[in-house]
Amino acid sequence: MGINFTYYPSSNRVPGVYVEMDPSQANTSQVLQKTLLIGQITAAGNATPDVPVLIESVAQVLTLCGQGSILAQMAQRYLSIDTFGAVYMLPLADNAAGQAAVGTITLAGTATAPGTLNIYIGGVLVQAPVNLGDTAAIAGAALAAAITANPDLAVTAAAATGVVTLTAKNKGLASNDIQVQQNYLGTAGGEYPVAGLTVTIAAMAGGTANPSLANGLANLSSQPYDFICLPYNDTASLNALQGFLSDASGRWSWQEMIYGGAFAAFRGTLGECTAFGLQRNDQHMSVMPFNGSPDPVWIWATEVCAASAASLRVDPGLPLQYINTTLKAPPVPDRWTLGERNTLLYDGLSSTRVGDDDTVILERMATTYQKNAAGANDDSYLDVETMYGLMFVARDLSNYLLTRYARKKLVSDQTVILAGSNCVNPSMIRASVISEYRALEAGGYVQNSSTFAKSVVVEDAGNGLVKILAPVDLVNQLRQIAILLQFRKS
Repeated sequence: MGINFTYYPSSNRVPGVYVEMDPSQANTSQVLQKTLLIGQITAAGNATPDVPVLIESVAQVLTLCGQGSILAQMAQRYLSIDTFGAVYMLPLADNAAGQAAVGTITLAGTATAPGTLNIYIGGVLVQAPVNLGDTAAIAGAALAAAITANPDLAVTAAAATGVVTLTAKNKGLASNDIQVQQNYLGTAGGEYPVAGLTVTIAAMAGGTANPSLANGLANLSSQPYDFICLPYNDTASLNALQGFLSDASGRWSWQEMIYGGAFAAFRGTLGECTAFGLQRNDQHMSVMPFNGSPDPVWIWATEVCAASAASLRVDPGLPLQYINTTLKAPPVPDRWTLGERNTLLYDGLSSTRVGDDDTVILERMATTYQKNAAGANDDSYLDVETMYGLMFVARDLSNYLLTRYARKKLVSDQTVILAGSNCVNPSMIRASVISEYRALEAGGYVQNSSTFAKSVVVEDAGNGLVKILAPVDLVNQLRQIAILLQFRKS
């Protein structure tokens, strides 16, 4: 017989019509691409540290993480941008050996006119009323009360004789990035100094020891998370993610094939950012540099991750550029120029630009990969889209081949195979790979299928092993259009 069944036995003598299902030609499933937000919770949060949990609502987030925690802020911002994908949290407890950052707002003088204190803490506006004749002590107490009245802030406040002391709710190095600014919008935005009062801000500092990621990453087991948002940029945390996603033994290795990518952010001057970027070399991590924005690094990482995930989930080949965010723009002197943005893109970092309306716009998403194992400059994995395109194609081809050839007998190309047989040879597999590549090309994920068909190699390596050389040509992203405007004057 040329038609072979998997389960129906040819020894059956009982009359009837018997149907065995074969789904090998019907599978069109796609992977559910999940996001993972990594961050700290406060003592008020009741989530179990280091155990991932699905986000169901903002109310659940606040209960699990504690209001004002790094993770609660990240989850709230993420949900406001990417409303479709499945989002998980990996809650972390503060490092017991860590310290929380502390800053101060010192008021002096007496108000000679009524006004309003406009203080931005971690990018969130806090307003406190000041009446005519209010002393620094009275104004400071009013400001501390306004801060306390907003439990979603990243700090607690205490006032004493005109000095408002701010203490981060989470310990760790990350807490040093809580920016404290006065009148961010300036007079154009209706924010004025209070006459008679001076405000001196001492930046948040003294935070030490971010939590370890080791236990939390280990607890992710084999569950896929394609978009991982990291609130930290210290070497230990970045190295932990690099090992977790690595090609050699991590999620991109042949043993796991789970894949995924990570997003982070870094605050600093151009020199500080380039020095940071040149120290990294990881094709699975994308870092967004910025300077001057009131929003903390974990909010920048969250927005970039959310905007990227929303696009990559729909089409991994669509360029991650000209995407608006809700991030607060840096002041004009701190915005990157065209030349500076180009420098950042050559030093392992991504780039944004700021529109005329102060909208922060994703300009290009790059990985930190810059050199190959031999130390030579290498742009193979420059773009984030390349990594997610490879991820999509690898999963598609694997799923396609496993669906059709999960239980087959392998024979040589010289063996006669009758139609419907459970036998397969390398030529049949090669034809299937070419067919699926053409389907991927029609979907806009790859290109040049005719060249692929000529170049793909499928060979029987013996002992049931078939090796495939698949010269995949991913689609490119349209980045620039250069026009030589050749004009004439008559």
